[in-house]
Amino acid sequence: MTPHAAPDRIRLFLCGDLMTGRGIDQIMPWHCPPHLHEPYVRDARDYVELAERESGPLPRGVAEDYVWGDALRWLAALAPDRHLANLETAITGSEDHWPGKGIHYRMHPRNARLLQAASLDACALANNHVLDWGYAGLAETLDALERAGVASAGAGRNLAAARAPAILKVPGKGRVIFLSMGSDTSGIPAQWAAASRQAGVWLLPERTSRAAAEVAAGVQAIKGPGDLVVASIHWGSNWGYTIPEAQRTLARALIDEAGVDLIHGHSSHHVRGMELYRDRLILYGCGDFLNDYEGIGGHGPFRDDLTLMYFPDLDPRSGRLLDLRMRPMRIRRFRVEDAAPGDARWLAELITTLGKQLGTAATLDAEGALRLDSP
Repeated sequence: MTPHAAPDRIRLFLCGDLMTGRGIDQIMPWHCPPHLHEPYVRDARDYVELAERESGPLPRGVAEDYVWGDALRWLAALAPDRHLANLETAITGSEDHWPGKGIHYRMHPRNARLLQAASLDACALANNHVLDWGYAGLAETLDALERAGVASAGAGRNLAAARAPAILKVPGKGRVIFLSMGSDTSGIPAQWAAASRQAGVWLLPERTSRAAAEVAAGVQAIKGPGDLVVASIHWGSNWGYTIPEAQRTLARALIDEAGVDLIHGHSSHHVRGMELYRDRLILYGCGDFLNDYEGIGGHGPFRDDLTLMYFPDLDPRSGRLLDLRMRPMRIRRFRVEDAAPGDARWLAELITTLGKQLGTAATLDAEGALRLDSP
């Protein structure tokens, strides 16, 4: 991969879920009150202690770039045109937690600057944590992102706002149209669906045909020559490698019928397989990119501490994928660091094994990055 994207291609940085609440929020200079409403853990500082038992003392009052660790070096070296992620944490001091939910993520509004530290251009918000702290929490999240200069999609003060894309100009190359939507299969409560006079998230209909038609209507109204459309979808379970046929059907329908050029799927806490369809990239599960799970047992075989930085190069004229490199990373001490060579090989083997049913494979290049192959 060249250090900078060539003039005839647009390079993106994509990653999975940013879960920057609870423990991570507690080690930042500003943090929300630590009390939680979980069935077993009542204090967010307990997650810090769990991580410290696993990896040693954690710093307190860390700078906003701390959590990004080695990722910042790769962002500088590969110079993507636009940076995109799924923000699965409310940015709020609201105390109006959503009743009946087992987990509630939030980070202090002043910590929104950590998104700026990685030069994030836009965040997907159609997920099952953005309303953890109620409608006041959602409103504060939207305001905090606007103040930070980070665009958002997928949630808003009404349905039209939730469906509205983030339109990201790439000077001299075109535009990236970033859409965010969610499925109830990811645990998004039905009550969170935005309506004409109700704030909430863009919750897709269960039927694939209706979901594709909704997305197509929005894309057709805005997509022009030189525009790349990225559909960021929160779908499916937290654990497991099986890709439901309904997800494959929806992804292909969005490409065939809605003119989507890349599917950015997330919800799983670990990396899942990926597919190339009509030269379009479908990422079924990008995994967590930042979380406070260190020291929590129970899902070790899935290696949820391993994650990827995705750097796809796309042709802005046709939308087809030109190249994909992935940097293997590890979440440790509430930050991302370069994965060890053995861990990088494990990720390559995982993607190749999962890709047997999807027509894809991954190999390690001389620089330690994963390259997507189509055997």
